[in-house]
Amino acid sequence: MYVCICNGVTDRDIRQAAEAGCRSVPELTMRTGAGANCGSCLELASSLLEQARNARELPLNVLQQAA
Repeated sequence: MYVCICNGVTDRDIRQAAEAGCRSVPELTMRTGAGANCGSCLELASSLLEQARNARELPLNVLQQAA
């Protein structure tokens, strides 16, 4: 799904940035261009970045307990 229409940034682009170590919205903007123009996507981009970061940072033992 497109998150930032102005710069053609998708939810997948945001997840990939998080996997590559992106930690903040300003860094996400620098890496992908999301939010650099009109800014209407920043709330959704921030939420997706946080979700991707949280999923990436789950400790292994939590994942084992869920299985």
